[in-house]
Amino acid sequence: MSTLSEAPPQGLERTYSRWASLVVLCAGTLMTILDGNIVTVAMPAIQRDLGFSGPGLAWVVNAYLIPFGGLLLLVGRLGDLVGRKRMFTAGLAVFTAASVLCGLATSQGTLIAARTVQGVGGAMASAVVLGMLFALFPEPGELARAIAVFSAVGAGGGALGTFLGGALTQALNWHWIFLINLPIGIVAWFAAVRVLAPEQGAGLGKGADYPGAALVTGALMLTVYVIVGTGDRSLTATLLLAALALALFVAFTVRQARAARPLLRLRLFRSRLLTGANTVQILMIGTMFGFQFIGALYVQRVMGFSELLTGTAFLPAPVAIGLLMLGLSARTIGRFGAYRVLLAGLVLIVAGMGLLSRAPADGSYVTDVLPPLLLLAAGFAAAMPALTGLALSGAREEDAGLASGLFNTTQVVGGSLGLAMLSTLAAGRTDELVARGAELIPATAAGYQLAFRVAALIGAAALVLAAGVLRGRRD
Repeated sequence: MSTLSEAPPQGLERTYSRWASLVVLCAGTLMTILDGNIVTVAMPAIQRDLGFSGPGLAWVVNAYLIPFGGLLLLVGRLGDLVGRKRMFTAGLAVFTAASVLCGLATSQGTLIAARTVQGVGGAMASAVVLGMLFALFPEPGELARAIAVFSAVGAGGGALGTFLGGALTQALNWHWIFLINLPIGIVAWFAAVRVLAPEQGAGLGKGADYPGAALVTGALMLTVYVIVGTGDRSLTATLLLAALALALFVAFTVRQARAARPLLRLRLFRSRLLTGANTVQILMIGTMFGFQFIGALYVQRVMGFSELLTGTAFLPAPVAIGLLMLGLSARTIGRFGAYRVLLAGLVLIVAGMGLLSRAPADGSYVTDVLPPLLLLAAGFAAAMPALTGLALSGAREEDAGLASGLFNTTQVVGGSLGLAMLSTLAAGRTDELVARGAELIPATAAGYQLAFRVAALIGAAALVLAAGVLRGRRD
């Protein structure tokens, strides 16, 4: 079997092995993405069982996001050096073991510590996947189909996590939202060992800038910490932490400009395509997190849906995303170009968030939730594969893991920023109206409406940026 850096020879057996590798990579990715969303509906049950306070409960999510977002860039580069297969399989093992610890947790500290280790394993497994896809499928047509499949699994898995979280929590208990990763992780690990081609990395002696790694990892982790904890600290403390994060980024940039073997080649950012696509992704994912998390809270707290019913209500999203990505995405991009497909997808996302911002306190699922849900699903199904291809198409083979880690990093940062901003706005608006004497449910609905309107504006900013910065890249 050839290495991942080589173009596979033609033939049925080799084609099967590459697509089997895609299945394995998708399985590992699905597990980490599910875990980022499956806790959403189960949060009230976790709070009741372990006695979390309101602010403390947020760390069930934060403890995962901070190491996940902070380590993606570092482990992406290390994957290039030690071999992406080694990094991927090690990440699966760490993530699966930590999932078991989460499922067995009986105290707050144990759960938060295990979630932190989960974030580390998730970063290890996720950071190298896109680079492996680009090496496995060097032919543009096959690459487009592979990205469509991968994006469908990722996007569908995010929405599917909401359904599984509600179903498992209501049918069994919240522990099973983590324990479900055990059989998936074992199967994925054994399949990865057998199916993925062996690969020799460049070696730790080439590009292992450990001082630079410490600076950028600290900067990224502190940035995610600032984002996810914005509503829990004073403005002064937030600004001081943000300034420290910025100082670490500046120090890292200076280090990379002078290091003999830099961790991150700054020439990557000379590409308007790579820089622009990652910036667009931050805005787009921030918008979609507003839909995914705030939308789930709307149907629970305003419409009164149970955990299982909430998960079921969002099930059309992964179904629509999967069907559209697998059935139309690659062919549509091949016919019209990634640039045009991306813009069309962003238009649908903005339209969906605009409709959702009108959802009232006495809203109906069929008229007020389902139509924008389907618009958002269709928009994401179009935009995500196109954006992925644009972001990574200019990366060299030796930088593929790093570019993949960077792309995954901007996903986490965009989602964290969007969630922190939109949830803070919604809570602030609700508290303001309740203080004026408004009833709780109408005030809660008004808070969510504000969050959805702001999310629509963020989506519109992504559309404008994509139209301007990525103009001319239509293939």
